[in-house]
Amino acid sequence: MKVAVVGATGLVGTKMLQILEERNFPVAELIPVASEKSAGKEIVFKGKKYKVVTAQTAIDMKPAVALFSAGGGTSLEWAPKFAAAGITVIDNSSAWRMDPTKKLIVPEINADALTAEDKIIANPNCSTIQLVVALNPLHKKYKIKRIVVSTYQSVTGTGKKAVDQLMNERNGIKGEMAYAYQIDMNAIPHIDVFLENGYTKEEMKMVNETKKIMRDDTIQLTATTVRIPVMGGHSESVNVEFENEFDLTELRKILENAEGVTVIDDVKNLQYPMPLIHAHEKDDVFVGRIRRDETQAKTLNMWVVSDNLRKGAATNAIQIAEYLVKKKML
Repeated sequence: MKVAVVGATGLVGTKMLQILEERNFPVAELIPVASEKSAGKEIVFKGKKYKVVTAQTAIDMKPAVALFSAGGGTSLEWAPKFAAAGITVIDNSSAWRMDPTKKLIVPEINADALTAEDKIIANPNCSTIQLVVALNPLHKKYKIKRIVVSTYQSVTGTGKKAVDQLMNERNGIKGEMAYAYQIDMNAIPHIDVFLENGYTKEEMKMVNETKKIMRDDTIQLTATTVRIPVMGGHSESVNVEFENEFDLTELRKILENAEGVTVIDDVKNLQYPMPLIHAHEKDDVFVGRIRRDETQAKTLNMWVVSDNLRKGAATNAIQIAEYLVKKKML
């Protein structure tokens, strides 16, 4: 199978190449794609060198699937051109997520919605993916009424420029700024642009994408998203109110048996999920600090951690491709 990776030289694109190799995805020929200024560079995949090509060259090479991680503008321009050539696009940008004609997929939850006719498939926002993987099995059992989520998001979610800013600040070096403020030893309650309602685009992505993925518009969600000087993954403090009463032991068992979830929750021995210690370079979503909200009935608090470059981006996209292969849609 010919596989194109669009945005192959970026943080997520590089991670996609790593995970394609790790998971032994059936790549007969890799087509790494980047901007014209990167064309001609070489990328090593499974010990073999491949030249970076432009998007049009990639279309002419007729891959079966194209994994996009090159930003919304690139996706809006090029995903339809790939799709028109019969190539299945799995897009990691926000370009198509809320398009009513496009599927927004987390394989553990709603891969069954996919058909062979879906030529542009949207990969959700990183902070949304880890939230819904943890919450969907509980929604099935107890029905979610309302979610209050605060995020603690890694600089890797912004990209290489932000990682460089953090490291420069840590080492006392002046350099290019990805953020309006210093990020080292700081917390910035601002991810993406502010909207007229006072929320950021990132916060509203979580609201809208959660409803679409979980196929339930009745779920009420409010979010505050915060960038912190952390590597290894995003963390979320989640308060969730259910329609139905729950037994904490049963609820914990549901999470322990949920696909893609690992429970780390033993506070007596100081065991709880952390991005660098547990999530970094792992594909699962880690859940801990599971406890009742003692101020309100039928309400739970928990802590959710996941590697935003892997399950939050690259791994989820590749899992979608794996599902398509398994169902003979690729």
